[in-house]
Amino acid sequence: MKTLSKKDIKQLNERIGREVFSKKDLLQEECGRYYRNKELVFFTLPQGRLAPSLKFLLKDLYLPKVTVDMGAVKFVVGGADIMRPGVTACDEGVMQGDLVVVVDETHGKPLAVGEALMGSEELLAATSGKVVKNLHYVGDDLWNA
Repeated sequence: MKTLSKKDIKQLNERIGREVFSKKDLLQEECGRYYRNKELVFFTLPQGRLAPSLKFLLKDLYLPKVTVDMGAVKFVVGGADIMRPGVTACDEGVMQGDLVVVVDETHGKPLAVGEALMGSEELLAATSGKVVKNLHYVGDDLWNA
């Protein structure tokens, strides 16, 4: 694993689009995965975009939320894409292609990180179909990294 310099940390914050890490943080990178104190915090998607890990989101829930009913939970944590019938709410302002965190309606806990397949207005108006592509979920390889 490569330990990131202060300059690398600054560039990482710029890629994320917000000040997530301080220059005092001990960050390491390996194969497009970024670790703080040996815990996965961000990973690189195939198109080069960075996404936060669910363990990071447990501490800093900054992504827009898509809320699912409890009947959808087992499918989401099994890796399924999020289907419109299971969605109970969506934060305003979500645009197609945005990263979102999928949470359960009872506890509000992060279940998955996904990519919105449509904007929030279109998503809420839809009655069927896939609305979020599941990129990382509780129990997957990234969760266990």
